[in-house]
Amino acid sequence: MNITTRSYRQYCGIARALDLVGERWALLVIRELVLGPKRFTDLREGLPGVATNVLTQRLRQLERDGIVARRRLPPPAASTVYELTEYGRELVPIMLDLGRWGARTMGRRTPEQALRPEWLMVALTAFFQPDEAADLSARVGLLLDGAHFTLCLDRGELKIEPGSRDSADLTLTAEPEAFVAWLAGAPVEVEASGDRELLERLRAIFPLRAAASA
Repeated sequence: MNITTRSYRQYCGIARALDLVGERWALLVIRELVLGPKRFTDLREGLPGVATNVLTQRLRQLERDGIVARRRLPPPAASTVYELTEYGRELVPIMLDLGRWGARTMGRRTPEQALRPEWLMVALTAFFQPDEAADLSARVGLLLDGAHFTLCLDRGELKIEPGSRDSADLTLTAEPEAFVAWLAGAPVEVEASGDRELLERLRAIFPLRAAASA
C-alpha cells in the first residue's frame, strides 16, 4: 500500500513536526507506545474508533520516518511488536507537555468519551513530581478496571510497568475515574492496603488537580 502524506511544505521545525505526527491518530499511536512495545492488536484495542487500514497506514508512515520500529519477539511469543525508536522517544516529553496543557481545559468526562487505564498511566507520567518523591524507593500496585500496573518510585524517578508485583509496598484498587478524582483531592475512597504514609503522599507526587478540576 502506498503511503500518501500531506506536507505543509514550509521550512520550519514546527511545520516539519506536524508533517511527521500531525496526521489524525499519529500522536495517539505514540501515546500507546509510551509504556513499552505493543502488538498491532493491542494498538487497535487502545485506539477506539480507529480503522484498521488507517492504523496500518499510520504505523507504516511512522516507521518510514524513523519514529516507530517493528521487532519480532523470539519464541515462544513469536509475534511482531511496535516500539518507539530513540528518535521517537525524544517526542515523549513534548507529548506529555502537550497533555498537561490540554488537560487544563478538558472539563468533566462525558458519557461518550472513552477512558482506558493505560491512558491514566500516561497522565501519571505527565503529572509526576520528582521533588515530592526524591527520598522514596517504593512500589505501588494499581488495579484499575481489571488492568494491573506497578509504579516503581526510585529517588525521584518513575517507571510504570504493566502487571502486578507481589513485593508492592502499597496496593490500590479503583475505577480509573474514581482514582483520578481521589488524586485530585475529591472525597472519594479507594481500596488500599499497605503503607498508609505512602498512600497519603501520592496526591502530592501525582497532583492531578488541574486535569480533574477544569
